Amino acid sequence: MNEAILNQHKNISIWLFTVCVFVALMVLVGGLTRLTDSGLSITEWKPITGAIPPLTAQDWDVAFTKYKTIPEFQLVNSDYTLEEFKFIFWWEWGHRQLGRVIGLVFFIPFVWFALRREIPKNLMTPLLALFALGGLQGFMGWYMVQSGLTDRVDVSQYRLAMHLGLALIIFTFTFWLALRLWRGMELPQQSNGTVAFAGIIVFLTFLQSMMGALVAGLDAGKTYTDWPFMDGDLIPPGLLEMEPVSKNFFENYLTVQFDHRLGAYVLLILVFVHLYRQHKTSAPTLPTARLLAAAVSGQAVLGITALMLAVPMFWGAVHQLGAVAVLALGIIHLHLLRFPNQ
Repeated sequence: MNEAILNQHKNISIWLFTVCVFVALMVLVGGLTRLTDSGLSITEWKPITGAIPPLTAQDWDVAFTKYKTIPEFQLVNSDYTLEEFKFIFWWEWGHRQLGRVIGLVFFIPFVWFALRREIPKNLMTPLLALFALGGLQGFMGWYMVQSGLTDRVDVSQYRLAMHLGLALIIFTFTFWLALRLWRGMELPQQSNGTVAFAGIIVFLTFLQSMMGALVAGLDAGKTYTDWPFMDGDLIPPGLLEMEPVSKNFFENYLTVQFDHRLGAYVLLILVFVHLYRQHKTSAPTLPTARLLAAAVSGQAVLGITALMLAVPMFWGAVHQLGAVAVLALGIIHLHLLRFPNQ
């Protein structure tokens, strides 16, 4: 492959890495929006005109009046002043605005590279799929908000998990493509047990984030704040008290938090088993295995800290951003195993 094509691939990968940074920022801002209970402050979905915030006192009165019609205001925030409403409004508006910015960060360079015929033919379909996923994510955000506008005072934990899950899928897909272009499209592929094990770790990292979204959606992180016990027990009673039993894994505060803790322990054990195996064989990917083990350990400490402090905004946000960092390191490590350097 000639140098000009390699440079084109590098440029495309830099663009995709930039998209990943924005998606990670979006996850952080989304987490802060949740922690500030700001997500229901804008009660309409206007993909184009919604980019313009209220500009006059009359505009603000209209927006505040619309907010007053939903259960969150009537049952929780009925004493809110206009200034307090503006605080939560700006968080949600910023979250939505960042989504629009990400769309432009993806679309404009995509058109540029496509017009210059610099996108490899085998990447055109994946990139179009990414663009479609971005549009779906915008709809998913509104679908989530809708769940809190009628019969609830917050959004559905199911839809919150779907919204975060799709963001992480977009991040993973984009990051993988960026690595493929940066490291070289011609690298040989490798399939073995070690690659599969690393893939399981990445999947469990994603799954752990989904369980974290359920915890956030239920505010379950503020209910049992002792560790390593839960309300004084290692295995607390009441884990399966709801009927049907399956409901406990999504709606029982105790079970959802317990599952998130258990998932962290399992992930931590598997990462260190993998590290031991890499160390034993002096694998060339040992440095990234060490980084991954350190990141998972750090994320566990962040989770415990946030929990024992009843999830204050700073620690909750850092913990959510840490999940993206662990996922990114897991993807890098898996990519190095899947496509070893020649």
